[in-house]
Amino acid sequence: MESESESGAAADTPPLETLSFHGDEEIIEVVELDPGPPDPDDLAQEMEDVDFEEEEEEEEGNDEGWVLEPQEGVVGSMEGPDDSEVTFALHSASVFCVSLDPKTNTLAVTGGEDDKAFVWRLGDGELLFECAGHKDSVTCAGFSHDSTLVATGDMSGLLKVWQVDTKEEVWSFEAGDLEWMEWHPRAPVLLAGTADGNTWMWKVPNGDCKTFQGPNCPATCGRVLPDGKRAVVGYEDGTIRIWDLKQGNPIHVLKGTEGHQGPLTCVATNQDGSLILTGSVDCQAKLVSATTGKVVGVFRPETVASQPSLGEGEESESNSVESLGFCSVMPLAAVGYLDGTLAIYDLSTQTLRHQCQHQSGIVQLLWEAGTAVVYTCSLDGVVRLWDARTGRLLTDYRGHTAEILDFALSKDASLVVTTSGDHKAKVFCVQRPDR
Repeated sequence: MESESESGAAADTPPLETLSFHGDEEIIEVVELDPGPPDPDDLAQEMEDVDFEEEEEEEEGNDEGWVLEPQEGVVGSMEGPDDSEVTFALHSASVFCVSLDPKTNTLAVTGGEDDKAFVWRLGDGELLFECAGHKDSVTCAGFSHDSTLVATGDMSGLLKVWQVDTKEEVWSFEAGDLEWMEWHPRAPVLLAGTADGNTWMWKVPNGDCKTFQGPNCPATCGRVLPDGKRAVVGYEDGTIRIWDLKQGNPIHVLKGTEGHQGPLTCVATNQDGSLILTGSVDCQAKLVSATTGKVVGVFRPETVASQPSLGEGEESESNSVESLGFCSVMPLAAVGYLDGTLAIYDLSTQTLRHQCQHQSGIVQLLWEAGTAVVYTCSLDGVVRLWDARTGRLLTDYRGHTAEILDFALSKDASLVVTTSGDHKAKVFCVQRPDR
């Protein structure tokens, strides 16, 4: 199931070259940013009244406990191979996405191929309300930073936002074909990337809008940096742009040898936003300084290191980076590959620390906050927990009858919520002997 290697090393970082740009793009001078919470005027002028101060998070738990009795749309925990506590079964097709409310972690929103999205309660699977009106598969869903709003987006580019307490729709917008969607970490501001290369930013619910025009190809992935002032966006042509959300200009553009040799699939940042990790179908994960825009490390698993280098525009037919992330307590990064490889890299030495093999492709990985434990979900329908210090498999959770397509982890790591091609979402109670 797992193997360990200390001999893998990160590829040498290619030398920086003069960057070429699209149109009138230019690199502007980078200044040291205040690590504290940004002021409200750190976004565009039309959003100057947005409050960026991070509200204190409530530490409320779920006092209701687990309700295992079957009810409409819910199947109780089963004996045998099903380790889940609750199964949400109101979707009638594959369930593509899931997100938990960040304040209390007691609510989930799921979206699926049935053109539906639902907000429901984790404790007993009870439906709170349906996010109705979508006309295509719902592939993106998430709660705002304060859990008061929930957004859903479908493949056609229709985005909708609901007020959670009133269950009423408060905003909608039709953009181009949707690639990704994310809430700002401190404000009621929604960002999304579309197939026409644009990244959109809206203030919700009044709808004030700003666009960041990329190359003439899809903006395939994106992430707002922790300071709330910048966002990193990856594109289908392999380029990476770090945007200034106030000015609307690209601070850094990485392309050619600095970018990827294929479409980007995922992007992550560390806790303080100083480092960015990008992944692509070219099987490489690139470590980028968010301050200088320079590539400071390139990682590639040993299992594909012997393959010939890809030419520009070529894609690997057998493997790609599917998910990645930073450990919050050790200088480690995890990269998950389509061939089932989980690679744990030591950032201080830029070497491969452990390589853990799954029987099928990894769909997503998440680090547990405050520990060196990384969670993976894969196409075999299993959630696995790995100790990144040793490369050892701690435990796994089963219950789905098809591939897992997305999963979310509660803040205290007591719950894992998964969605699957079997038309179901499941809640697993995490119990580990090591804590």
